[in-house]
Amino acid sequence: MTERIHRLGLRFLRVRWRVLVRLGGWSVLETAQTFLTGYAPARALDAGFLAGRPEVGLAWLAVAGLGVLVGAYGTARVYAAVAALVEPLRDRLVERVVARGVREADAGALSGLTQQVEIARDTFAGLVMVSRSFLFTTVGALVGLFSLDPLLLLVVGPPLLAGVGLFAATLGPLARRQETFLVADEALAENLGAVCPGLRDVTASGAETRIAAGTDTRIDTELRAARSLARWGVLRVASLALGGQLPIVLLLVAAPWLLDRGVTPGALVGALAYVTQSLLPALNNLVHGLGSSGSRLVVVLRRLVREKTADTTDHDGPAPQAPTEDTDSTGSTGPSAPHAPHLTALSLASVTFAYGPHSAPVIDDLDLDVPAGAHLAVVGPSGIGKSTLTALVAGLLRPGRGTVRVDGRPVTGPGAVGRRVLIPQEAYVVTGTLAENLGLLRPDPVPEAELLAAAEAVGLVPLLEALGGPSAHVDPAALSAGERQLVALTRAYLSYAPLALLDEATCHLDPAAEERAERAFAARPGGTLVVVAHRISSARRADRVLMMDGRRTAYGTHEELVRGSASYRALVGGWASGPSRRSEPALALGDPDRVDTVAGPGLAGDGGHVVAHRPVGQVQTPGDLGDGGTLRRQG
Repeated sequence: MTERIHRLGLRFLRVRWRVLVRLGGWSVLETAQTFLTGYAPARALDAGFLAGRPEVGLAWLAVAGLGVLVGAYGTARVYAAVAALVEPLRDRLVERVVARGVREADAGALSGLTQQVEIARDTFAGLVMVSRSFLFTTVGALVGLFSLDPLLLLVVGPPLLAGVGLFAATLGPLARRQETFLVADEALAENLGAVCPGLRDVTASGAETRIAAGTDTRIDTELRAARSLARWGVLRVASLALGGQLPIVLLLVAAPWLLDRGVTPGALVGALAYVTQSLLPALNNLVHGLGSSGSRLVVVLRRLVREKTADTTDHDGPAPQAPTEDTDSTGSTGPSAPHAPHLTALSLASVTFAYGPHSAPVIDDLDLDVPAGAHLAVVGPSGIGKSTLTALVAGLLRPGRGTVRVDGRPVTGPGAVGRRVLIPQEAYVVTGTLAENLGLLRPDPVPEAELLAAAEAVGLVPLLEALGGPSAHVDPAALSAGERQLVALTRAYLSYAPLALLDEATCHLDPAAEERAERAFAARPGGTLVVVAHRISSARRADRVLMMDGRRTAYGTHEELVRGSASYRALVGGWASGPSRRSEPALALGDPDRVDTVAGPGLAGDGGHVVAHRPVGQVQTPGDLGDGGTLRRQG
């Protein structure tokens, strides 16, 4: 795995060789500053102050000061070159994490995006700065020592090389123990994250001893990992003492011997300046930066690469609309077995799910079959478990009991990634072109004609034209929530997944845009649509409606549920209570003659009479009521 990381790293750097050349060029200015750190004071003493020529000494000190200014300018330019290396790495890692989160519905993607990617970005930047600084500082100092007197290299060079060699030998073991510690720390954090919110339930069920024993085990595991890491950390301190502090002692001890062999007092002072002002700080930064941050970076990259490799084995066959070759998130291809269509797109059998072992089930013994090509709306009160249901179908959550199958196969089994796509309420858009955003769920670039057709179907064309076309750069922060939802919807529409899960994915769109997007997904060839509805219009458009209300779950068409489910009638009544551009007929109140009071806006009449419960276009005309009266001011 480490070799794979090295190969990927070398490939990444080879592509950006121009940035490396620019980085090296600006670092040369820092090398000049390091050279003058010891050489200028040495010349100031030998040729100036000790020779009775203070003006020469002051001139050399001025040269040293000028070197500091030049070095500072070079350092400022170095940061820009480092950014040109770091930001592309971060973008590549973000693409990897987003692909895993969106394409594979990975529940750990958020952690990868907010923690692992940022760790990799920050540590990589630090390592570039530390390694570059040590390399050029060491070169400048060694050249300066040789210029002052080659004998100085005999005193400083061997312990410096020994210290660096000892440190290099500890990097591998340190990385392995760093990974062990991080795994133990994450396991403990996950355990506490599950235990702390349920402390009341733990106490109520008398499970304190068992929970405490499990937590103690994880704490002990992390403690052992921390002690092992600390023992190897001692060698880092030893390498720093050997390579950075021992040369100072040797220079002082060997001073008489050096002076007897022609080394000038100024050269000796310059050598001490090189060691104390350049080599020791550079080695200290290298040991602490590369020793801890470098090991941490290797661990994070190793885990990301391992996850990516595992992902490539997840696809055993394409979705119904996919090509005849299997694809993964890296774009590699391989032979795929024929995929026979299944008559049932989604099946839940006795599914029960609770957010804790002693918590009340959010979903309790649910059975559901959704035929291929169907359009299902999931409705219910807020917090009843609609999003939990979509998370179970997407494989983000595992049921405590029962089975969830998509296209006849388990949602977490091989090939499940390509069979369903989840569009959440908060859509994610990455920095890049619009075409790149829309093609995130496809292994290869989407042809522009297909992309434009999808944009037309979902309703993205106005935004596409406003941005400047598929190749336009997208700034996620500049888009509204509704525009981000349109991008995410079109991205899902272009995917090969036959089952689309819209978890309030249109909540930021107006009703017309929502209707257009839902109808587009419902009309996808071979596609099945499950919508968590938040408007009555979504439920009316669906073939079937699943009403979730705890144990009183109901399933049927909109009309069937209006007639047979009091909970659904109450929910629809709440939906229809707000202002509307068109009238909604009043729900039946049980009158055997189906005659109700005027309840919807836009109905003709003055409110003093009753009208038949029919659509607005069939309101009775004046004079045809049984009493022979007329409706006042009716037009």
